Amino acid sequence: MATRKNTDDRRARIEALRKAEQARERRNRFITIGLSAVVVAGLVGFGVYVIDKQSAKEEQREALAKQPIAAEKSWDAKKLGRTHVDKAVSYPQKPPVGGDHHQAWMNCDRNVYKEPIPNENAVHSLEHGAVWVTYNDKAPKDQVKKLEDRVKDTSYTMISPVQDQADPIMLTAWGKQVSVDSASDKRVTQFFEKYIQGPQTPEPGAACTSGVSGK
Repeated sequence: MATRKNTDDRRARIEALRKAEQARERRNRFITIGLSAVVVAGLVGFGVYVIDKQSAKEEQREALAKQPIAAEKSWDAKKLGRTHVDKAVSYPQKPPVGGDHHQAWMNCDRNVYKEPIPNENAVHSLEHGAVWVTYNDKAPKDQVKKLEDRVKDTSYTMISPVQDQADPIMLTAWGKQVSVDSASDKRVTQFFEKYIQGPQTPEPGAACTSGVSGK
C-alpha cells in the first residue's frame, strides 16, 4: 500500500509540475504577444509620425515655393536663346540667366567650384534645371562656406565665384535671379525649392553630371 501511495504522490507531483510549466508557458506566451503588440503599435505609431512629419515638411516647402520671392528678377524663359555655340557669348546679365551656350554643361550635382567657371557651360546647366549660386570678394567668407555646404547637400546646384557681379551673393536659374543678404536668407530656400528642376526649366530631367568639371 505504501508503495502505491508513494507512486500516486509522485504522479501527483509530476502532474502539478506539468500544469505549473504549462501555466508558465501560457504566461510567457501572453507576455511575448503583448510585448510584440506594443512594439508593433509603437513602430506603426512612429511610422505614422515620420510620414506625417515628412508630409508636413513637404507641404511647408510647397507653400514656401508658391510665395513670391522678394526682389526677384525674371526674364521670359521662352525668349532666351538656346542654340549651342562654340564661341564666347556676350550675356547682358552677370551672371547670365540663360541664352545661347556651349554644348557641354558644367557638372551641377552638388558641385563647389573655387575658381570662376565658363558662363557658356554654366548656362547650359541652368537649361537642365540647376540653380547657380555665385559670390564675389565682398561676400563674407563664413556665408560663402555655409552656401557651399548647402550646395554639397543639394542636387542640381553649383556654386562659384563671379567677381564682376553686382551684389555679393546671387542665385540664378534659367530666366530667374535674386540677390540675397546671407546664407540664412529665407529666399535661398525659396529659390531652391521653386527653381531646382522647376517649371522654368527648358530641359527638365536632363543630366547634371558627366559634363565639364572645371579646374
